Amino acid sequence: MAGTGEATWRVGVLFSRSGVSGVTETEHFLGTALAIEEINTAGGVLGRPIEPICYDPAGDNDAYRALARRMLAEDGVEVVFGCSLSASRKSVLSTMERHNGLLWYPSIYEGFEYSENVIYTGATLNQNVFALADFLLQEYGTRIFMVGSDYIYPRESNRVMRDLIETKGGTIVGEVYAPLDADDEAHRAMVAEIRRADPDAVFSTVVGRGAERLYRAYAAAGIDRARCPIASLTLAEGQIREIGPGDCAGHVLAAHYFERLDSDQNRRFVSAFQARFGAERPTSMWSESAYAQVHLFARALAETGTLDAERLSAAAMRQRYVAPEGELAFDGETRHIWLTPGIGVARADGQFDVVWRARRPVRPDPYLAWSRFEMNWLEEGLSP
Repeated sequence: MAGTGEATWRVGVLFSRSGVSGVTETEHFLGTALAIEEINTAGGVLGRPIEPICYDPAGDNDAYRALARRMLAEDGVEVVFGCSLSASRKSVLSTMERHNGLLWYPSIYEGFEYSENVIYTGATLNQNVFALADFLLQEYGTRIFMVGSDYIYPRESNRVMRDLIETKGGTIVGEVYAPLDADDEAHRAMVAEIRRADPDAVFSTVVGRGAERLYRAYAAAGIDRARCPIASLTLAEGQIREIGPGDCAGHVLAAHYFERLDSDQNRRFVSAFQARFGAERPTSMWSESAYAQVHLFARALAETGTLDAERLSAAAMRQRYVAPEGELAFDGETRHIWLTPGIGVARADGQFDVVWRARRPVRPDPYLAWSRFEMNWLEEGLSP
């Protein structure tokens, strides 16, 4: 990555490459690294390279907080690319605000947050859960079982999914949570509860290593995935590689990016990513979001010539960028990004058949202020 020196743009990179969320946050890290390398190879920003200061919090929220403080107070960093789980974002938020730093946050999350010191580039619930609810009811049936890891993002996402399913005439036939660090036995017990309820589909917000345990337990239980899949917002290509594609085929993902998207920008991204990190390593929504936000940052920095949080934020809200997933632009009122929702069904080769995608980007609604729960999001203004 970039070398050191006074004539650099020093930024923080704060993703866990180990610990409970190590798989997905490693993908965030690699997408960030690739974008920084591309920008530096092209001459940097205003003739100065980006210099990343990188730490691995190993999934520990206290470490996120301490390392964010170190970056801002000791390392001369004003901008941080980092965090994935909502718990880690919440852990660093007060530090970012106290030191007037700017966190670029690339992960999907539950919404209901606003900070002048955060730029949110991941999907909000109206950009993934809403279409997924219609898809499950339309393709599989009305009886839905919900499972999750026991922290804020799964609890809030499941609450919204329950409201959607029940508004549309479906039924939640069970809801079970397990700790983030729960063992194999806890996830086998979760699958046993699913089997007893005999739902039409499962909506899962189990994340990290727990998701790997859940999907393996589900496969071992022999549940017919064509009839009753697990649908999630998180099981992307990289985690499927870790679990084993044979244990994941038939499961459903709602996401704004899939490696198989057909565009010149995406083909270039996939080629560059695999040339840099290995042909066996797939891209995913985690690496792509992190990659795209660095390029958005570089455009804003080129406009302002400063890492000052207020001026850089204002410039960022004006940026547009044709990313591997499609065109990106910010909603200045919420500091979140317009994204194009999609739904994929996992294949035996570890990739997804993209069975539905919106025609155009959807405005973020992190506070669910205007999204209509009763409308069919697969039909109104959207298309396969």
